[in-house]
Amino acid sequence: MRALNQRLVLERLRAHGEATRPQIAADTGLSKPTVGQALLDLEQHGLVRATGRSLAGPGRAAVVYQAAPDAGHVVGVDIGRRAIRIAVADLDGSIVARLDEPNRCRSASALVRTVSESVERAVASAGLNPHEVVSTVVGTPGVPDPATGTVHRAPNLPGWERRGLLHELVAALAGAGSDVVVENDANLCAVGEHALGAALGVDVLVCLTVGTGIGMGLLVNGRLFRGAHGAAGEIADLPFGPLPDSGGTDAHRPGPVETAAAGQAVVAAAREHGLTKARSAKDVFRLARQGDERALRVVEDEAEKLAYVVSAVTAVLDPRLIVLGGGIGGNADLLAEPMRRALAATVPVVPEIVAGQLGEDAVLAGAIATALGTARDLVFDRRGLRRAAGEA
Repeated sequence: MRALNQRLVLERLRAHGEATRPQIAADTGLSKPTVGQALLDLEQHGLVRATGRSLAGPGRAAVVYQAAPDAGHVVGVDIGRRAIRIAVADLDGSIVARLDEPNRCRSASALVRTVSESVERAVASAGLNPHEVVSTVVGTPGVPDPATGTVHRAPNLPGWERRGLLHELVAALAGAGSDVVVENDANLCAVGEHALGAALGVDVLVCLTVGTGIGMGLLVNGRLFRGAHGAAGEIADLPFGPLPDSGGTDAHRPGPVETAAAGQAVVAAAREHGLTKARSAKDVFRLARQGDERALRVVEDEAEKLAYVVSAVTAVLDPRLIVLGGGIGGNADLLAEPMRRALAATVPVVPEIVAGQLGEDAVLAGAIATALGTARDLVFDRRGLRRAAGEA
């Protein structure tokens, strides 16, 4: 019971900010003596601190308490084909260090080493020791499979689907005792937009990420939906047009939707329309904004392809919101309206379609939010509060 009271008081401070003992008692329903004992225990273990005194109202000024943000730290990592992004945050979610660098790795082993070394540098730049990191969450393309140590369906990262690779990555990042979780990047994008971006307060949403590859994160009732095997949202494998015959020899190829609608497909379509100088999807969208008719046709075609993907998911989940992210998906100002028109012809209710608000930081924001959910419990347990309460 003592541990439950401590956790209740701590959660009150984390959720609603600093407060006095009478305020905490009123909010939690606990007695003032119980709150006082819980605050004393939490303060002794470095999870709560006094920040001053409240001068409001008559009588003696009350001590104001807050949850100690530096009682632990978390690390978020976003592994992309072109860049690696790392952030270190305290328990309030405030970023205390940030590191972005190009991904020039040509092998999985080199990428694991680079990520590990980059995390070490980011932690050091925050003035922290490795043991002060409680939880690390890594976003990666593909479907992490902890049982086999494999990341399935990650063809854009060389060697990343090698068996045992996932175990190597976790071991490299858990050296100082940090809890390490590897999650699909589109899933973390959805979590990030739900926590801090375009999907605040939305209960059922789809986050469609389109760039070098294509992926989807799903939240149902505000919670991440992974499916039975962690592969929910792997829309790259959806059939698009006639099913290709792989002959069973190319199980790790990009899926039909990814081939039809991701970055290289946009560039290929632009060249078919005579835009020979468009070297990237970014070039195509830039020309479309300038009014180039050929580029506008390419964008319209891309929007219809994405609507085809979204229609399949919309028919099953009926999401309230579609959030577009990634290098291509971020062009919602050009894509959203033609997507709505195409969807209106196929689904009974067209969900709202918006641009993600977090841009290239969406995966990182989701990683930090996920890590915080774990770290706050781990800090409580590791500082001996549960054990001490049981012995008292």
